Amino acid sequence: MLKSFSVTALILLCFVIFETAILSNLLFLPAIPDFLLIVTLYISVNNGRLFGVSVGFLSGLFMDFLSFSPFGLHCLLRTIIGYFAGIFSKTLNMSGFFLPVLIGLGATLLKSLLIAAISIFFPDSVVAYSLFSKSFLFELASNALLTPLVFKFLDIFSNFILLNPESVS
Repeated sequence: MLKSFSVTALILLCFVIFETAILSNLLFLPAIPDFLLIVTLYISVNNGRLFGVSVGFLSGLFMDFLSFSPFGLHCLLRTIIGYFAGIFSKTLNMSGFFLPVLIGLGATLLKSLLIAAISIFFPDSVVAYSLFSKSFLFELASNALLTPLVFKFLDIFSNFILLNPESVS
């Protein structure tokens, strides 16, 4: 389990660097795709709630250190999303295209709803998404369409990041 968590932490670190150093500097993108959310989904769906919560918290911690949002916001969001994605652990066939798209779409919508709920209590420090804005719709579409691709990419490392890779096939 320690090996899986260490490799997952390294993958998360690579994706957070890619997101913050490269994608955030592309001015033609209306919003940045949330690769850390997609990695959290992959780990949660394949390893269960406990591992999903841990990876969600770690990915949120990485985002909290690198963003201007209140500290702990991303940890809370991604921990909740990791838990809910972990409920579907090893019950869904993630090898196709349609189901990962739905999982990515649902997780992005859940993230926006959680941010909206938190912004009610902290209106000065947390800015909620405008659900029909160009940037949110772009993030929603990009997360949904990139989820199967990132899942296929992470399948390369499945022997290192999945707890029981032989039972996944």
